[in-house]
Amino acid sequence: MLPPDFDSVTAAAWNKASKVEGYIGDREFRALCMLAAAAPSGGVSVEIGSFKGKSTIGVASVAEAYNLGPVVSIDPHNQPSQTDPDLPASGTSFDDFQANIANAGLQQQVEAHRAPSRDVAVGWNRPIRLLWIDGDHTYAGAKLDFDLFTPFLMDGAIVAFHDTLHEFEGPIRVFVENMLRSDQFGPAGFLHTIGWAQYRPKDGARFRKPRQSLARKAARLIPLVANNRPVVGITRMRFKINCARVPHQVLTPAEFCNILSNKDVR
Repeated sequence: MLPPDFDSVTAAAWNKASKVEGYIGDREFRALCMLAAAAPSGGVSVEIGSFKGKSTIGVASVAEAYNLGPVVSIDPHNQPSQTDPDLPASGTSFDDFQANIANAGLQQQVEAHRAPSRDVAVGWNRPIRLLWIDGDHTYAGAKLDFDLFTPFLMDGAIVAFHDTLHEFEGPIRVFVENMLRSDQFGPAGFLHTIGWAQYRPKDGARFRKPRQSLARKAARLIPLVANNRPVVGITRMRFKINCARVPHQVLTPAEFCNILSNKDVR
């Protein structure tokens, strides 16, 4: 079960983050906080792709409230970036990131690495409770982030990709091919555009049927965004239709906990 004060902790976190520039709305923010609160204790939360710290504030607020360990933020904060298209080529988001984390009072909770994920991964040996991937949205970039850090997942850890139902190849393809189709993972789903799954290497096979059912629906999106081609015209119409066929409502905490506790295997 999520802590009884989860709603108030999330509301307070959103109050701090809502005016921070970023690409995560209130429903996804709440969903991410839910994932962060449900992941096991004892490890670190890793965020790949932080921009100006909007999602970082959510994960770090939850971690601070429930003593869940540090949040490791990984982002070179350099431009140009496919997922930060409005920042000029010579710009950086790092100064704003630091200021926003400080304004939220979370400096002691966030361990910031201004570097690419591949550099931070060198010599990594820390157990990971939550892996939130929102960095390079190309297939090569998303797959690299996944491959670098999943060997360190704790049993029961949660892995989540942002923008799986947006017009990027990387998040949806890695989520379908390496998570939904893998018995290393158990409960899984979409929360708005967040694709998530729980690392369950001991009993992930029990969830194979619902994962494969979800994978069949989600896989229809992959050819439409392959090679990051523009999604326009009839392709855009097909993309929207297939997105609508993928269940992606943001669950209530009770519904989400039922899934994790095996009471509602989907």
